[in-house]
Amino acid sequence: MNAYLDNSATTRCFDEVRELMNGVMDSHYGNPSSMHNIGVDAEKYIREAKETLAKTLKCQEKEIIFTSGGTESDNMAIIGGALANKRVGNHIITTKIEHPAVLETFKYMESLGYETTYLGVDESGCVNLDELKNALRDDTVLVSVMHVNNEIGSCQPIEEIGKIVKEHNEKTLFHVDSVQGYGKYKINPKKANIDMLSVSGHKIHGPKGIGFLYIKDKVKVNPIIFGGGQQKGMRSGTENVPAIAGLSKAAEIIYTDFDKKIDNLYKLKEMFISELKTIDDVRINGVKDDIRETAPHVISASFKGVRAEVLLHALEDKGIYVSSGSACASNKPAISETLKAINLPKELLDSTVRFSFSVETNEEQLRYTIDVLKEIIPTLRKYSRH
Repeated sequence: MNAYLDNSATTRCFDEVRELMNGVMDSHYGNPSSMHNIGVDAEKYIREAKETLAKTLKCQEKEIIFTSGGTESDNMAIIGGALANKRVGNHIITTKIEHPAVLETFKYMESLGYETTYLGVDESGCVNLDELKNALRDDTVLVSVMHVNNEIGSCQPIEEIGKIVKEHNEKTLFHVDSVQGYGKYKINPKKANIDMLSVSGHKIHGPKGIGFLYIKDKVKVNPIIFGGGQQKGMRSGTENVPAIAGLSKAAEIIYTDFDKKIDNLYKLKEMFISELKTIDDVRINGVKDDIRETAPHVISASFKGVRAEVLLHALEDKGIYVSSGSACASNKPAISETLKAINLPKELLDSTVRFSFSVETNEEQLRYTIDVLKEIIPTLRKYSRH
């Protein structure tokens, strides 16, 4: 049996998504900027995708800008948002547990002279709202907080954060990296006072290389890619029509019977955590008393006395695929900043793996994984002591 439990890294494309994309590439291959019928046919997919995605966020179609994915969306929001609103100030705020797409962009902003504040989190991975209040200044131009942490599944109170930011200064931009949140939550950017929100297609069973950035109407954001002026000058470059169509179809499927899908994910998560706790010296990270206060699809577990890399490959030998952290940083051997930020004991920092589910994950796969863990953990611990 195989159990793919690395869905926070990427998901399998839905069959319907793949079939639609093949059809677009085969029959509707025109440049959407061309004025002839083949171009018009291609442009139709872009219009329909904006309609579908806007409905999922209860926003306007013109507030959707297609990008190459979450990383570009984050860069565009942070760099473009701060530069377009530099009259407000040069102070920006984020958290210590952001994805590298945000943290590395903040480092770049520092090189441009922006002052930065990195908020800490508690042991469950949640931002302290009082710390946020104290960090806000008159010259704070942008606050960027991720919705769901990709490593431990902690979920930030984005509505409360948005309210705090706007009560302090309505001109301060609020950006949310929702790459791990979109498709797992119903999100209403206007209700949460969100000015910009990043989404990636391959986290919701869509294709890689496509995403979008929600930009609230009237919010000023400078483009960071220049060229032919596509998407009203906000993101130049010929639109990736097959991928845009695939992203739209994936979102449509995910948000159909949505509550039922998410409820099932929480049931699987609750069962899996319960079974993990029957293994000696296992710690579950980023959890709260109410499991529904965390994301439905991510479980971070530390196995005392077992190196994460060793466990990862031992599971792989049994057809089980997990991660030892963020896939986007997996080629850089370093201890997770997120695990440090939640004050995980030093001896567990290199003993932590992530199990992440999708709507295609089933109970049989999880019980198989538990059985394998119970079989191999004692052996791995015995080996590690010699």
